[in-house]
Amino acid sequence: MSRFWSRVARDLTPYVPGEQPKIANLIKLNTNENPYPPSPKVLAAIQAELGADAARLRLYPDPNADLLKTAIAQCHGVTAQQVFVGNGSDEVLGHAFLGLLKHEAPILFPDITYSFYPVYCGLYGVEFIQVPLADDFTINPADFCGRPNGGIIFPNPNAPTGCLLALDAIERILQANPDSVVVVDEAYVDFGGATAIPLVDRYDNLLVVHTLSKSRSLAGLRVGFAVGHPALIEALERVKNSFNSYPLDRLAIAGAVAAIEDEAHFEQCCRAVIACRDQLSANLAGLGFEVLPSAANFVFARHPQRDAGELAKALRDQSIIVRHFKLPRIDQFLRITVGTDDECQALIAALRQITA
Repeated sequence: MSRFWSRVARDLTPYVPGEQPKIANLIKLNTNENPYPPSPKVLAAIQAELGADAARLRLYPDPNADLLKTAIAQCHGVTAQQVFVGNGSDEVLGHAFLGLLKHEAPILFPDITYSFYPVYCGLYGVEFIQVPLADDFTINPADFCGRPNGGIIFPNPNAPTGCLLALDAIERILQANPDSVVVVDEAYVDFGGATAIPLVDRYDNLLVVHTLSKSRSLAGLRVGFAVGHPALIEALERVKNSFNSYPLDRLAIAGAVAAIEDEAHFEQCCRAVIACRDQLSANLAGLGFEVLPSAANFVFARHPQRDAGELAKALRDQSIIVRHFKLPRIDQFLRITVGTDDECQALIAALRQITA
């Protein structure tokens, strides 16, 4: 700490990203990256954007990323005026906190959820109330109805639990909160859920946030987007253009458009992840783990006789990295990213040995 720090910097508790260790022959199952490469069309598009030389990199990218907005709009059956894009969904969420959720009343989000939410609240001075999940770690929509709030945000599927909320339950929350923005963070929805994007034309208080990091295998390009009523999108644009007018570079825009347009590759990868997740869940259950039902590209599991921290350490000793959250209610769970079939088989073999 320095005397030059502002009060905001001094009082922040920053988000802690998943570890990116440099370990040889590592099986990395801790940050929910897609185990499969992006569409081959992504690399081709990036190479085409560079052209014969890289001289065009001296020029700023399109600040509005119109090509990408159009591709997203066509993919999801909305207009480009209903689409906002940013440097990963984290930036999109950050703009939503400042532009749509910073009001006089506290916002609501689950007590077990994406740990960036309270960080944004601290950064922007947003009051919040954490709504406890049910005993089975699901979101009870009734808990988000009938109480004053300055906005509501939750992931669907939830993170780190992987539990999915049905669209009719989301509609119940929207209908009960017509004067509050409801942000549905759908980072993992492509692995087993139904997106709420079709609801944006019926509810002007709904903002749906997506990322290309997970189902499109583009965590390295940092591209996220939101879909909502044009008035909500305008608020995000106002914040963006007061912060960074060029959040997406030329290569990210070109690669993201190609990824969005290659629907066949996207569907193939999602099917592979879902099949591997279901097999991983069954194998973990066979080893005595309790595994929460997951609609994401990860599973959340605990062993009744084994400490989660000790399991994580034992796996690390075998160069297998999973995520252990040392937080109330979930400190005995491990969040395990769905890897390739071979990676998941290696994980199960290691756990079988550790728990024997």
